[in-house]
Amino acid sequence: MNNETIRLANLSIGYRGKSDIRVVANDINAVIRQGELTCLLGANGVGKSTLLRTLSAFQPKLQGDIFIEGREIDSYTDKELSRVIGVVLTEKPDIRNMSVRELVALGRSPYTGFWGTLRDDDWQVVDEAIADVRIDSLKDRMIHTLSDGERQKVMIAKALAQQTPVIYLDEPTAFLDFPSKVEMMQLLRRLAREQQKTIFLSTHDFELALQVADTLWLMTRGEAVSIGSPRQLADDGALSRYVERPGITFNRETLRVLIHNS
Repeated sequence: MNNETIRLANLSIGYRGKSDIRVVANDINAVIRQGELTCLLGANGVGKSTLLRTLSAFQPKLQGDIFIEGREIDSYTDKELSRVIGVVLTEKPDIRNMSVRELVALGRSPYTGFWGTLRDDDWQVVDEAIADVRIDSLKDRMIHTLSDGERQKVMIAKALAQQTPVIYLDEPTAFLDFPSKVEMMQLLRRLAREQQKTIFLSTHDFELALQVADTLWLMTRGEAVSIGSPRQLADDGALSRYVERPGITFNRETLRVLIHNS
């Protein structure tokens, strides 16, 4: 089954200074597939945000290629990319005096003219996105009155209204309580399946990602990115190496983290 949307070939990411280059990760070769939820795991500072920014074309790659739907990312104009990639960031939007429906409607900006006027069919897409995320009851609420979980769903609806085949999310569960984290991950997996989106997200929720993700990417400082299904990465020991510390073990059979009290 060849349903790859994104292909990375010998990709290196990092930062170019005036006199040096700081490499964050080297020689990444991977695909990200349509209809799947792919989760990026790694410790703080290991480079998850750098990778997401590079894949989003927010910062340049050091070398290698990023192909999206068969085209190298550098061949896209900004306008074209806005119709291919939707991005949901961690930062809470500091927005007042705007309703949920109005914010979701901003996702239509790649398709509107200079004045940004929405046609009836644009508003239909907006309302469908709101329904897909199941936040119809919030449609007329003001953004600043929402909980963190509600606000995050609104930002996902905005990305859906953008109608891109690819959605990247940076720590979408960061500010949520545990039931809301589960609900958010289930929502993203459902959207990947039902709408055949390519969804790639970074997260610290290790055990939740094991249960929900189709594919995991493990970033470890100074090592190659380990990529595979949770079962594959458990069987080859990558998950054990990633999570185990004194007092913490990983059960490869049950995919569970065990904490041992001294």
